[in-house]
Amino acid sequence: MHVHRTDPGSLAGLLSLDDVDHLLTSTALRTPALRVARNGTVLPGSSFTRAASLAGQPMTGLVDGQKVLALFEDGASLVLQGLQRYWPPLADLVARLEQALGHPCQANAYLTPPGSQGFALHKDTHDVFVFQTHGRKQWEVHDSSGARDVLMEPGVSMYLPTGTAHAARALSEASLHVTVGINRITWRELLTRVVADVLADDRFDRPLPAGYLDDPTLLGEELAGPLRDLTAALERQQPDALAHRQATRFLTSRRPPARGALRDRIALSGLTDTTELVRRTTTPCVLDATGDRLRVLLGDREIRMPHRLREPMQFIAQHPRLRPCDLADWLDPESRLVLTRRLVREGLLEVAA
Repeated sequence: MHVHRTDPGSLAGLLSLDDVDHLLTSTALRTPALRVARNGTVLPGSSFTRAASLAGQPMTGLVDGQKVLALFEDGASLVLQGLQRYWPPLADLVARLEQALGHPCQANAYLTPPGSQGFALHKDTHDVFVFQTHGRKQWEVHDSSGARDVLMEPGVSMYLPTGTAHAARALSEASLHVTVGINRITWRELLTRVVADVLADDRFDRPLPAGYLDDPTLLGEELAGPLRDLTAALERQQPDALAHRQATRFLTSRRPPARGALRDRIALSGLTDTTELVRRTTTPCVLDATGDRLRVLLGDREIRMPHRLREPMQFIAQHPRLRPCDLADWLDPESRLVLTRRLVREGLLEVAA
């Protein structure tokens, strides 16, 4: 466990009490984006949702703001789940954290009534960063050094490793905190994929020998061959190639936030050689020049380009602000406009406001 103190405003603005009010009462939030718990028990969605229709089509699981507020007033805790999918400030935070760590992350928020406790002492199966954005909450944390009490308030954040037992109770006012979960990719997961790829070879599809139930030595004699084949195939694997494959897998499976993309598309027709462009820091940009084409990894996809674009792409990846004319050392006016327009469409660049 680690506790850190910083400026109260640095994290509190990521999700305020008014923001939660807006999500609950003024949007079409649906389950399972909201979970409600009372006295340690998760309530069924039917207790706080309703049905409606849109353009004649039925919609179910819509959060009923009035029902939710009544439950909250009666002591229930509210859990907003997967906020990185629909709340821009936390989407940006999670995208940057994923780039830094190389592990999938998620953001949940917990709104607890005064004096209430949402969940009993429990452990999470992933690492957790916690920060308070409203009110105060008393945490009971059990780690290798024993039980500790931690007072969480705006400006305080805490890291809890996987398996750390904890429980928390709001004090004299409503408490709102955010947890960012780190869903760690383990060596077991990576090695399991490596072995599965090797076992996809047709030679491992031969059936087991008939009669091995009566004489297991028949199976043992034949098993030695496939084991040797598997061992030899694993020894031929190149760690560097496997590492690049894992990085590519991650860097093309995370959808980056693209707020403002509509405005950028509309602005493309007026893009000129001197238009100021901004590199989206929430979109990764990793260049791989090992193949016959330059591969550009952009979070939820990869694009391929001629190798001659490697240097201008390196320039773009390294500069937070630029203009198409900054690429004049490598590209003629028309080519650099074609490239920058494409990168605006792909979400790597945005037109400066």
